[in-house]
Amino acid sequence: MRTALCGFAFSVAASAPGAAATLDPDNPEDALKIQRKMICGSLTAERPQAYTWQGNVYSRVQGEKDRLVFQVVGTNVRQCQTVNDPENGEGFRSVSREVMLYLDAASGEVLRKWTNPWTGHDVEVVHVANDPVNMRAPMFATDRDGNPLRAEGRVVGDLYLSTSEFPLFYPNPLGGAYQQYIGGTYQAIELFNHFVDAKGLFDADMVDAPRSFVSWVRVSQWLPWMEMGSRPGYLIFNTQGSSIDSSDELPAVLKAELEANYPTYFAPPPVDDARPNDTSWTVFKRLIDERQKSEIE
Repeated sequence: MRTALCGFAFSVAASAPGAAATLDPDNPEDALKIQRKMICGSLTAERPQAYTWQGNVYSRVQGEKDRLVFQVVGTNVRQCQTVNDPENGEGFRSVSREVMLYLDAASGEVLRKWTNPWTGHDVEVVHVANDPVNMRAPMFATDRDGNPLRAEGRVVGDLYLSTSEFPLFYPNPLGGAYQQYIGGTYQAIELFNHFVDAKGLFDADMVDAPRSFVSWVRVSQWLPWMEMGSRPGYLIFNTQGSSIDSSDELPAVLKAELEANYPTYFAPPPVDDARPNDTSWTVFKRLIDERQKSEIE
């Protein structure tokens, strides 16, 4: 891998010649390898892998026509650590960091300020810069309750299709200590659909996964920097993307912004990273707290 400022470049290993052994998604040990290839991009430890995606963000307010409020473009760069556990055997854990930029809905230019059409106020745009975004616990061939792992996707034609849903419901970091009484809990859902060449994914001799394509949808509350307060409504993100082999494959607007303002996001965190995960809410809270502290000082 090159230096962070110059970007990343990943090697792609070729499969061994001759007939290939096939991974069985119903076998827990094989299912773990399939999951690792899907999540990490490789069975090789500490091999960086990046994704990029782009799409649109719509608002939905009851009684109002949906409107396109932003374009978005983002990247996630990760690597995986092999974990050996006395009880569960060998598994893996993924560590990553990610950036997603909010772009002008019409021009596609990076937003610095945004005029809120509901309030008329100009607000500062706070882009997603979450570091880290790590797996909270390693993945093994059996879970904590002893249930065997299965690769739950399905093969359609030449493709392996995998779907993941993540309903989110937790105390809002910007809220106080009384959210259970007055509301304020953050609620969202993230929907992922991955598509990857089934032959390469199930090839037991192929260490690195084929290119993976992904669609990502999120339905969430207003972003904190939009300053919407208690106004009703929510956002719908609709994006698509893929794994990439080099930072040269990043959209130009994203690569330029990374080089200028987020150079560390070309590389993943260290595999032993134990920091708590970031979200748009925790990052925004730190930003506001730091500004308020500097004003007091």
